[in-house]
Amino acid sequence: MTETAASSIDRQDVLPDISKASGDEHVNGWRVTVLLITLFLVSATSQIDRMLPFVLAESIKEDLDLSDTEVGLLTGIAFAVCYTLLSMPLARAADQGSPRFILVFCILLWSAMTLLGGLAMSFLFLAFTRFGVAFGEAGGTPSSHAIIARKIPPARRGLALGIFSMGIPLGTMVGFAVGGAVGDTLGWRIALAGAGAMGVLIGLLAFVVVGPTPPLKRTAANSEQFLKASLRLLSSPAFRWLFIGSVALGFAAAPFYAFAVPFLIRTHDFSASEAGLAFGLLQGAMGICGTLIGGRLFDRAVRSGTGRVLGPPAILLMIASLTTAAALFAPVGWLSILLFVPGMLSFAFLLPWCFGAAHLVAGRGKEAMATSLAMIGSGLLGPALGPLIVGMISDAATLAQVPNGLALGLLTVPVAGILTGLAMLIANRRIAVALRRQ
Repeated sequence: MTETAASSIDRQDVLPDISKASGDEHVNGWRVTVLLITLFLVSATSQIDRMLPFVLAESIKEDLDLSDTEVGLLTGIAFAVCYTLLSMPLARAADQGSPRFILVFCILLWSAMTLLGGLAMSFLFLAFTRFGVAFGEAGGTPSSHAIIARKIPPARRGLALGIFSMGIPLGTMVGFAVGGAVGDTLGWRIALAGAGAMGVLIGLLAFVVVGPTPPLKRTAANSEQFLKASLRLLSSPAFRWLFIGSVALGFAAAPFYAFAVPFLIRTHDFSASEAGLAFGLLQGAMGICGTLIGGRLFDRAVRSGTGRVLGPPAILLMIASLTTAAALFAPVGWLSILLFVPGMLSFAFLLPWCFGAAHLVAGRGKEAMATSLAMIGSGLLGPALGPLIVGMISDAATLAQVPNGLALGLLTVPVAGILTGLAMLIANRRIAVALRRQ
């Protein structure tokens, strides 16, 4: 690693007491609990709005007469392109301005667009609303991470990231379980409208609880030109391999969540509510365990001083890839779901490690930018192309009268999972080397 790249990892930026830095207003006591619960609800609401089209895919497909390829486009490119294009500028605004304002604006936007999705009468209109949801969600996680960086003391940030990240699996659980039940009883349109209305309430709560977040004091580090700062971070071998791992992760996670429920419905004759409940509850349980344990272990790994902050999640993800492959060809539904469990756990466990490592590499005042880059890695190519590739393979297999065609398409998930694990192991070594040079 060059001196310039290595200097992007400065322990003075991330490890010592920075509670007196301008723009930081660390909260303590019950205020920490209230803040983290609110941010957790923001994360969960975002994930619910993102996941609903997945569990409602069969109903939407039938009502609007869509193909599997169109479903893949709807849950992939329509979301990922807008999400990626807007993530970086919104992250920059959160780093240099008020993350509270960015967060509340984004929540209200994605909630309104989710509600409008329930009125869709065509593929194009529904795709338009998904662009709107992506616009809002592009700034939700970076601004939340910026708030955590400014308001949570450094020694507790891994756990704080774990609690925030817990909203992803629990939001997935609610989206699949409740969304499937509401979709079966009241219809997919009511499910989308209800989720949108709930999001508006969460946005108002966030405005009250988060409180003012003044801009950071201008320094040479955080005043660096946006594009230049991003490219310099990506030039670091440690962050570059972390970014490559994030790209591979997108190809593993996006198709898994887009087609797991349709797979259970088609292959094992589950109803939407049965598949959503079984998959969602297990995903929620694994999410709680994975994110909380992952956050605590990440804090411990940072305190150890070894710099090895990605090894455990990488190994777990590679093991889970093997069980996911077996799940696609299990003879009975309950066994298939059981074999999906390690994959659910590994995705959740990885989150606080990945974001925490990104913040560690980026340094002081660039947490939202690091989050945005990691989200672009996992949120662009994988979600845009992964579900589309699976849908195309499934459609081709159906035309060729090949049984279990969706399972063949979903084999991309374990392959991408193994590649993610390998990339994260390389990043783990690079980060450790860089930290030892400080």
